[in-house]
Amino acid sequence: MDEPEHNIAPKVINGRINGRFAPGYSGNPGGSPEATRRAFNKRFLLDLAEDWQQHGREVFKRVRRESPAAYLKVCAMLVPREVKLEHSTSAIKAMTDEEIEEAIEVIQTLIAARAGEAAKVIEAEAEAVPGLPAPGRPAKAS
Repeated sequence: MDEPEHNIAPKVINGRINGRFAPGYSGNPGGSPEATRRAFNKRFLLDLAEDWQQHGREVFKRVRRESPAAYLKVCAMLVPREVKLEHSTSAIKAMTDEEIEEAIEVIQTLIAARAGEAAKVIEAEAEAVPGLPAPGRPAKAS
């Protein structure tokens, strides 16, 4: 008699049947925070683009005239703080043997030029500078 009968509808408690979510019930009705943020950002950017299309140029000119500090702050915020560089060997793979040999020669010339700069010797004589007298011994505390 402990076996459930198949002709009786399961009892749904808080959207769960025997601890599992029932069909049609979400475990997270509010959605994921990432999806919510993406949806908000998308809507915000679409609204901003629409507003810019309608009023952007006039507002831009007025802010530049009336509040140059705010104008420059916005301009500065648009410049990236750091540049991300990625190394790729695809450009080297696309080079011909002649182009690679030419690049090696240019690099060797640059290295030789730098080595020549670093090897410059400055002719000079050391000058004796009088030193300070040696410090005295500290007095012993009595």
